[in-house]
Amino acid sequence: MTRPLYALGLGCERGCDPQEVLALAGRVLKEASVAASNLLGVFSIEQRKDEPAVVRTAEQFGLPVTCFSAEVLERETPRLLNPSERVFALVGCHGVAESAALAAVGSDGVLVIGKTKSAHATAALAVKR
Repeated sequence: MTRPLYALGLGCERGCDPQEVLALAGRVLKEASVAASNLLGVFSIEQRKDEPAVVRTAEQFGLPVTCFSAEVLERETPRLLNPSERVFALVGCHGVAESAALAAVGSDGVLVIGKTKSAHATAALAVKR
């Protein structure tokens, strides 16, 4: 039997403390009882591809960062648990963390942990079925 593969979606404010994002990611993985070794990667929106908090979190887990356009993330809106008009107004899609995780696992994937917030970041976890 093959092990399940998960996608960690991250969103954050510009200049967010990398330790905050790393702690949030760790909290989400712990809540889901998922090891970092079961992650496909760290996923976000294109505007965060060079964001130190996202990049350093991926580096800590030894994973690649893959970022999607707002248009690709917006296609995931019907599957979101927590769509946000505020996020749409800021970046052009109704969610970053949930949408990025779902986009990464494909149309058969599902959210395991919906948007989880810290002061300046969000994280979500999806599994590929």
